[in-house]
Amino acid sequence: METPPDALLDGITQESTAIRAAKEITYGSIAGMISKVFEHPFDLTKVRLQSQVLDSTARFSGPIDCLTQTWRKEGVRGLYRARIFFLMHSLSFMLKGLPAPIVGAMAENASLFLAYGEFQNVIRRMTHRPAEEKLPLYHLALAAAGAGAITSFLLTPIELVKCKMQVQMLAPSAQASHLSPHTPHTPHALPGLLSVLASVVRTTGLRGLWLGHTGTLIRETGGTAAWFGTKEYVASLLLARRLRLEQASGGGVETPSSASPTELRPWESALSGACAGAAFNLALFPADTVKSAMQTAEELRPTSKVQLAGPGGAQVEVPRPTFVGTFKAMYRAQGIRGLYAGCGITVARSIPSSAIIFLIYDGLKKYFG
Repeated sequence: METPPDALLDGITQESTAIRAAKEITYGSIAGMISKVFEHPFDLTKVRLQSQVLDSTARFSGPIDCLTQTWRKEGVRGLYRARIFFLMHSLSFMLKGLPAPIVGAMAENASLFLAYGEFQNVIRRMTHRPAEEKLPLYHLALAAAGAGAITSFLLTPIELVKCKMQVQMLAPSAQASHLSPHTPHTPHALPGLLSVLASVVRTTGLRGLWLGHTGTLIRETGGTAAWFGTKEYVASLLLARRLRLEQASGGGVETPSSASPTELRPWESALSGACAGAAFNLALFPADTVKSAMQTAEELRPTSKVQLAGPGGAQVEVPRPTFVGTFKAMYRAQGIRGLYAGCGITVARSIPSSAIIFLIYDGLKKYFG
């Protein structure tokens, strides 16, 4: 029986959609993986600075002090805590804990780029635009916000485990054991990724993996809109600038090696990506600070899980921290400055990191389609 032409077209469309999705996932995963290896020490510093806002005495005076103390007390492996845990079991010389956040970075970027493209397709269908037409900036920002909202559900459990592992050495129990005179040369064995994950599920259930999700949702929705929106806007300015220069110099003749008017050169991808990285973190940074404080409260402020005597001597658990409650407590403790703890170093590392992401992503898309 002959296959109808419409069925053949549907098959081709489905196949091309699947291939496009696979490419987006692959490109985003590679870009995220490489950028995370570069930026992790700065991310660890950010989380540790954010987690001390509610403490009566600050452990670190600033990002440089945090990096210096971490290097002096924990070494290179401390700077990469929560990055290479799985690889340690097979390659003892590698840094500690790497796969967890690398997997998270791969999942984050793959989800962002894939969802961003699909939301653009949805908007084109709803506004009756052809598939090849570029959307206006406000539609691109809307597609990016949708991509960020979807990705936040994947990121919260990953970031919960990552943040808990990044402050392990700061926990009172770990410091007491580390400083014990009975074992001066034996470092305290810290729980690994699977142990931390199992502990969260055992004590709070699966729902506990999404502790701090409100902060992640706010950060990813608004931040991703700023991220992609800034990248697209700066890229359009760079393309327009190049076109003006070519027209002014009379270089309207294209050569095989010249970039097309809609194709970014490597330095243009990097520059627009760098601007996007700064915009992402400046947009809604306090939401990330509150999220980190919530996700590390159990380790750094264990009194939050002490049970109080209720009526009739019954034991009543202290309620879990809420986003609004933690936000108010942090504002009362240190004001706006506390809500932006670690912002400077975060923006500083996000500029080259985001440049790397878009340089690699745009490069892969250029060469492999």
